[in-house]
Amino acid sequence: MTIAKEPDFPISISEGIVLPTEEIYSDEPPLETELHLRQIILLISSLELLWKDRNDFYAVGNISIYYSPEQIKTRDYRGPDFFVVLDTVRKFRKSWAVWQENYKFPNVIVEVLSPSTARVDRGKKKILYQDTFRTPEYFWFGPYNLEFVGFRLQNGVYQRIEPNERGHLWSEQLGLYLGLHGKFLRYFTPEGELVPSPEENSVQEAAMRKQAEQRAEQAEQQAAQEATMRKQAEQQAAQEALKREKLAARLRQLNIDPDSI
Repeated sequence: MTIAKEPDFPISISEGIVLPTEEIYSDEPPLETELHLRQIILLISSLELLWKDRNDFYAVGNISIYYSPEQIKTRDYRGPDFFVVLDTVRKFRKSWAVWQENYKFPNVIVEVLSPSTARVDRGKKKILYQDTFRTPEYFWFGPYNLEFVGFRLQNGVYQRIEPNERGHLWSEQLGLYLGLHGKFLRYFTPEGELVPSPEENSVQEAAMRKQAEQRAEQAEQQAAQEATMRKQAEQQAAQEALKREKLAARLRQLNIDPDSI
């Protein structure tokens, strides 16, 4: 798995700027629409469900990434709509300050396009993620026109990721495909199966429980039927044995050997 590179040089500190040692609150603007919010929540919750047994990643959306002391001075903050950092501690954070995180930058970034941000996402942010963050994979997705494009960092330059026959883009960092399902951007396993959301997983688990209950009920009914049939067979065998005993007794009364018949 490719891990985001650390900077080849320390982040420079301008005179008069002191890096905060405590956590800094995020300073991101509100999301443009409900659809943006639902898309981000879906990306976070589905991945956390899939990786529920892992504690070595951080997946979040719409919080600030502090990567330069100059940001603190100029308030030129940059918060991707969604990003994943690998090989880190899974915990709640107020923001992502790289100097507090061993200078780790995101491994994967997804921007959800809107009319007010699309130009920046396709231009200024792409250059930032390529040249400064050196994020190995960058995707953008338009929730209304369903535009979906992905890039992989190769020799320091983003190259388009070619889609497979289903239009899905492979993420080497996540070990998953990203692609459209309905009107949302979703994860798919290497085999092409949809990674469920928590709600979908709950429905699937409920259906599986119901099927298990039905199978158990059918097995119980079948076992009861088989027990009834065995009992009936035993009763019939007992009746036949009784008849044979009565016949043998009658034959003996007539001085006839039952075995001779």
